[in-house]
Amino acid sequence: MSIKDPYLLFLGDAHDALAAKVAIGIKQWRPEKCVGQLRLPGCSPEADCGLPDMTIAEARAAGAQTVVVGVANRGGVIAQSWIQVLTEALESGMDVAAGLHNKLADVPALRDTAARLGRKLFDVRHPTQTFHVANGKKRTGKRLLPVGTDCSCGKMYTALALEKELQARGVPADFRATGQTGILIAGSGVSVDAVVADFISGAVEWLAPDNSPDHWDLIEGQGSLYHASYAGVTMGLIHGAQADALVLCHEPTRKHMRGLPEYPIPDLAECLDANLRAAKLTNPDARFVAVSINTSRLSQADADAYLAETEKRLGLPTVDPVRQGVARIVDAIL
Repeated sequence: MSIKDPYLLFLGDAHDALAAKVAIGIKQWRPEKCVGQLRLPGCSPEADCGLPDMTIAEARAAGAQTVVVGVANRGGVIAQSWIQVLTEALESGMDVAAGLHNKLADVPALRDTAARLGRKLFDVRHPTQTFHVANGKKRTGKRLLPVGTDCSCGKMYTALALEKELQARGVPADFRATGQTGILIAGSGVSVDAVVADFISGAVEWLAPDNSPDHWDLIEGQGSLYHASYAGVTMGLIHGAQADALVLCHEPTRKHMRGLPEYPIPDLAECLDANLRAAKLTNPDARFVAVSINTSRLSQADADAYLAETEKRLGLPTVDPVRQGVARIVDAIL
């Protein structure tokens, strides 16, 4: 799917900043695609992207092409209180995109209005096409895949930061989204956790096809080989990415896998070895180039010490992409 920009970011009645994380992520990484935000009565002051508050009419006059639902609410549902304003957006000439579990296309008022006016509804969590089974054939161009010790430990952030740093150095590079938030940031991609298992690797081959020899695809990672719930998606990504470079992502304060208290966080060296062995199936020359650490829960002193110790132990450049940037990772890539 390919979503038209610029966007009006819909925050609805988000009750805090975390509930608006999708919109905030889009604003952080693609500010040039955002014209404003729309907040309903009851929306928390903390749910704020720092954009002008606009009505549907004002956003349309400012050139907005798509209203993006930037709310991640409990259960991923489309609230009844949203339907009137989203219908108004369709009637004004805009498309609507969302990454919720509920489909926009399953809401009769939205489905019927879009069909009547020729507008598009993008349910980015739900792929709209089928994919071929992967063939594992060597592709031209370069690819990097962040992998993790656990879920939600910085894989998307690392890939987006690497795209930005590579482009700043004049290196052709593109972020390839594999999850709903990434798709809304990039405007295109495949939500691989909704692809039938046999076709995950094929979907990634399609997402990052042949390219020029100096071009880098930064493929958004998902899950972890050590997460009992999501390892299958991770393995499909690893094989389909055919990565030339891997970056290990980690959050050091966790004691167990997210949502699985009986499963401890794996040792980093063990995790490096397992991911590299899996990656070498489709690219025998795959290598780890760096470690990306989310130290947000550590003091600056503790973060510095942890990064230094990890780099010494693993023999790889080790950075926090938020505190330090990713220049050293790009140095290792190039």
